[in-house]
Amino acid sequence: MEIEVATEFSETLLSELNRLIPQLSRSSGPMSKEDLSEIISDEDATLIVARDEAGTALGMLTLIVFRIPTGIRAWIEDVVVDERARGKSVGSYLVRRANSIASAKGAKSIDLTSRPDREAANRLYVREGFELRKTNVYRYTPNS
Repeated sequence: MEIEVATEFSETLLSELNRLIPQLSRSSGPMSKEDLSEIISDEDATLIVARDEAGTALGMLTLIVFRIPTGIRAWIEDVVVDERARGKSVGSYLVRRANSIASAKGAKSIDLTSRPDREAANRLYVREGFELRKTNVYRYTPNS
C-alpha cells in the first residue's frame, strides 16, 4: 500500500475520489475538476490518498492546518476507505500520515469528528491516539 499526497490534478484522481465520496456521504454530489484543483492548490489543505499495489485508490482524507491566535491547529475531514478495503488498516495509514504532516507543520492539536454510528471509524481514531472530547459541535448552514 502506498500513502501519497495529491499534488496535481488528474482525471483519474477525480474519478477515483468521486467513486469514494458516496461511501462517505449520500448527500454530497461529485467533485468537479475545479473543486479538486482548488483543494490541491490550497496551501492549508493536504489531500492524502491510499493506493493499492495496482495504483487504485483505496481511501482518502483531507487535512487542514491553520493558524489561529492560540497557535497552529489541524483538522481531519472526509475520511473514507473503500468498502472493499475496510479492515485492512487503510484508515490507520491515512490517519498516521495526516498526524505526521500536521506535527511537522507545528500543529498543537489535531481534531476530527465522527458520527457515533460509525463504530469502526471511532475505534480507529481511539487506536490512533485520539481522545473523545466532551464538547458541543454546532453547525450553521447559510441560506437554509
